[in-house]
Amino acid sequence: MPIIHIEILEGRSDEKVRELINGITKITVQTLNVKPDQVRVIIHPIPRRYWGVGGITKEE
Repeated sequence: MPIIHIEILEGRSDEKVRELINGITKITVQTLNVKPDQVRVIIHPIPRRYWGVGGITKEE
């Protein structure tokens, strides 16, 4: 059973998160030859103040 963890910046709509889960599930089914109900996708939204790039937060 594949378990896929994805970290994204918070603030995306529920619709976009659902689309991401659906798309990741489909490609996993195709690539690994598993059934959709075997795929687990877990989204971890990260606050912008906790996401750093180049020494500064995305909030800055």
